[in-house]
Amino acid sequence: MLPRFQQILVTTVICYTAQMNILFVVKEFPHSQVIGGPIIIYNRVKYLSANHTVSCIAFAPHEPTPEQIDSLEMYTHELRLIPGLSARGALKRSRDWLAGPVPPYFMLNYSPRMYEEIGIMTRSFSYDVVISEYSMVAQYLYKNPDLARMKRVMSVHECYYLARKKALEMHGFSVEGGRALMQLKGLKRFESDMYADADKVLALTPEGKDELLAIRGDLDISVVPHGVDVDGFRPAADRVDHPPTVMFLGNFPHDPNRDAMVFFAENAWPLVKQDVPNARFLVVGRGPTPDMLELAKRDPSIVITGEVADVKPHFHESDVFVCPVRTGGGFRGKVLEAMASGVPVVSTALGAEGFPASSGENILLAETPAGLASETIRLLKDVALRDRIAARAREIMVEQFSWQKGVEILEEVLEEVMSAG
Repeated sequence: MLPRFQQILVTTVICYTAQMNILFVVKEFPHSQVIGGPIIIYNRVKYLSANHTVSCIAFAPHEPTPEQIDSLEMYTHELRLIPGLSARGALKRSRDWLAGPVPPYFMLNYSPRMYEEIGIMTRSFSYDVVISEYSMVAQYLYKNPDLARMKRVMSVHECYYLARKKALEMHGFSVEGGRALMQLKGLKRFESDMYADADKVLALTPEGKDELLAIRGDLDISVVPHGVDVDGFRPAADRVDHPPTVMFLGNFPHDPNRDAMVFFAENAWPLVKQDVPNARFLVVGRGPTPDMLELAKRDPSIVITGEVADVKPHFHESDVFVCPVRTGGGFRGKVLEAMASGVPVVSTALGAEGFPASSGENILLAETPAGLASETIRLLKDVALRDRIAARAREIMVEQFSWQKGVEILEEVLEEVMSAG
């Protein structure tokens, strides 16, 4: 018998009189302990299930624990998990580039089994709307005959064409730049046509909406922002005794997170240590890459935890949170979690996208290594400034970014889609 996570999980628990039957198609299994983007999907499922019947099908890249499965299963009518796809070898990647059914970048998540299981789910239950979370799995909604009678909504956390284009512009003639150039093949047209095929496109930020419209002006796009659990993420009740600590959080197989950590550690962190010699750089999250681990090996002040069951204690032992991202797109939930936890944030403008940033009031913004280091040092040395910026950011989290508020907006958008006929 296959392990539980390799079985198709089917649970029928209908507890609500539903107004809509909703199916989520997800790139990575969302559960209550997940770090990064999938947490938004977990909370969308959780809060929508109060008024609607919600199902979910997702890739499970790693074997989830029973607790993780239960944390989502309790909110779903039907939950199906498919084992994550293995890395494609050089021969397969070459074949993908020459003659794949979708652009090479989308082949990273191409799965005939996902098509098959979506077909089984939609033929056995009457869904009103299907939502893809992440563009990588929007390919399963695109021109899919099994979904012809349903509304199709594509939630774009990041436009891959724009992300790879930014990476190419930043890295230029380098290994990273060459990789981005290869990955750009066919992306612009495929993503543009795919989004145009949807009944609605969701963007996480107004900036993200504008970028998509610049690619294709006839897209029907609504902004549904990220959120944060303002009750779960709270400032520490008491100050914890710890050395001056700067924190960064991410899923590091996602290259914008890896790039941000390496960029800060190599270029800004030495400047911070010159001024605050006993400071430490705390890096939290799944899948630290070899270059990250090598940096920590060379510098004991860089502490890499790897995946953790709960990030909250790490926020409580941190004085500053940095978000030095240079590539990618979408909304950084990590920034909201830091702010809700009472930790002041130093970020690039891209890292703060979607947040009503006012540098010096609710966040500190900088773009260069020297600027990021300078603002980090300011906060490490000035407790009053830390407290003032953290308090204002926390107020904004409570007022504007609770999960309930974000899901209310999503619910209104879905009702609009359904009423369009």
